[in-house]
Amino acid sequence: MSDATAPEPGVRRLRRAVPVPADVVRRARAAAGLGRLTRVLAGTQAEDGTWLLGTRDLLIVLPQVGEAVVLPWERVEAADWDLEQQRLRVRETGAYGESHPERTFAVTDPGLLLELLRERVTASIVLQRHTAVQGKAGVTVIARRAPRGGELRWMFSFDEGIDPVDPAVRAVADAALATACAEVGVNPTRI
Repeated sequence: MSDATAPEPGVRRLRRAVPVPADVVRRARAAAGLGRLTRVLAGTQAEDGTWLLGTRDLLIVLPQVGEAVVLPWERVEAADWDLEQQRLRVRETGAYGESHPERTFAVTDPGLLLELLRERVTASIVLQRHTAVQGKAGVTVIARRAPRGGELRWMFSFDEGIDPVDPAVRAVADAALATACAEVGVNPTRI
């Protein structure tokens, strides 16, 4: 190996593709109600045996025991991997005023799944606009859509310290939503 391609000391290379057994793919397709032609684009296995699989449209969490969790990409708010702790965290979007479900998995190597997670989540965002309420803190209006198209799904994300039930904050959020809707040509009374 030449010096140009050798990893730096203390840095290990990750495998790019984690092989997914055929029986796991079959179980995932059945759990998600998918046909045989739906391809699993990337996957990885957590230390507890749970498989995390990504298709064009879905993230499928397939535990060894129990129900599978099937999440359309537009319902995944964020995903990140902590190399030092070897933890993959997936956070779902939530309804206004509700907590956002979050799952953490012990994963030695996320392989291509991490890239797919980031790409699919980013691709589902049609519009994202931040409006200040107090100093730089404020509300972000987000419009998301499934990878295959369809209706826009609108949501708010409030910065820390911003009270979403405060009438003044709600007024700013509603105005920001109206502006965002106008930007994409949607009547805000129809969402």
